[in-house]
Amino acid sequence: MYESVFVNAIVLLYMTNSSNPPSNTTRRDFMVLAATATAGVGAAVAAWPLVNSMNPAADVLALASTEVDLSAVQPGQSITVMWRGKPVFVRHRTPEQIASAKADDNAPMSDPEPDAQRVKKGKEQWLILVGVCTHLGCVPMGSQGDFGGWLCPCHGSHYDASGRIRKGPAPLNLAVPPYEFLSDTSIRIG
Repeated sequence: MYESVFVNAIVLLYMTNSSNPPSNTTRRDFMVLAATATAGVGAAVAAWPLVNSMNPAADVLALASTEVDLSAVQPGQSITVMWRGKPVFVRHRTPEQIASAKADDNAPMSDPEPDAQRVKKGKEQWLILVGVCTHLGCVPMGSQGDFGGWLCPCHGSHYDASGRIRKGPAPLNLAVPPYEFLSDTSIRIG
């Protein structure tokens, strides 16, 4: 019964949208219309897994933002937190480190950027960086290298106390992720 209703609906749809008069409608025309509709639905069903696979994974979406408590981080200390599957370096800089970073603003660099653009105004003691070397994606080691910042041991990229590339093959500075201060002792990354 349902099959005949479906068949009648397709025939009626075909007859109202066809340039052929109803007397010339054949069984072959109906079969072409039904096969085309079935192929269209089949293509959509087959394409859905491909389209759905392009969505971010659930574990990455869960880390779209992360909150970090800064109250335990002492001046001169760094911590590493995970955000979107990447390490993020959070460094509580000392006044000496801040002065050193500002003094190096005019030093020769392959990716020049003043220290003031890498920190939030009024919170210069906090430096937040994505801990992935911009050369080949290694994780640099903190408080090492020639400039008091980070050293990527894989190919020898040296970053200063502001995360700027100063020596080695890395083309860019360590990235500053989007972040905001929720209070004096708490930030949200992402």
